[in-house]
Amino acid sequence: MDEQTDAASLVESLYLRFADDVLRVCYFYLGDRAKAEDVTQEVFLRVMERRPDLKEGSEKSWLLKVALNICRDMWRSSWARRVILGSKRLELIPSESEIDSRTEKEALMQAIHSLPPDVKEVFLLFYYQRFSIDQIAEMLGTQPGTISSRLSRGRKKLKQLLEEDESQHEA
Repeated sequence: MDEQTDAASLVESLYLRFADDVLRVCYFYLGDRAKAEDVTQEVFLRVMERRPDLKEGSEKSWLLKVALNICRDMWRSSWARRVILGSKRLELIPSESEIDSRTEKEALMQAIHSLPPDVKEVFLLFYYQRFSIDQIAEMLGTQPGTISSRLSRGRKKLKQLLEEDESQHEA
């Protein structure tokens, strides 16, 4: 097998195993299916171009790190300043979610999307992708204590936002 065939085989294997996870993370982060698909495609193109030396078991972390970096760049661009919540986003919430009603899902999604981007991405990686604090710290190039702080701040802010939303519906 030649080098080009090896690269194509690697990309195909990674795509089959992790494309859904990459797309889900991008869609959650960006709130736009088409942009999420573009980012997902870009991630796998980068694998083909850069041919990273990925250790067994670290492939998903590398792919999500690249995806988050691309998403951050898009987020900073002028078109991405506003996230519009739509019912299609709810399709990408993992099925094992403990939240039952559509209304509760929408309220939770709105609350999560109102979090600062650094907190939102930690939530995404911790709760939806189920990475450990140490894995997230390594992926984002920061200390585990910083990740724990972001999770703590995020939980407090979410609780506050959801309580405010609940009190507005009662009034």
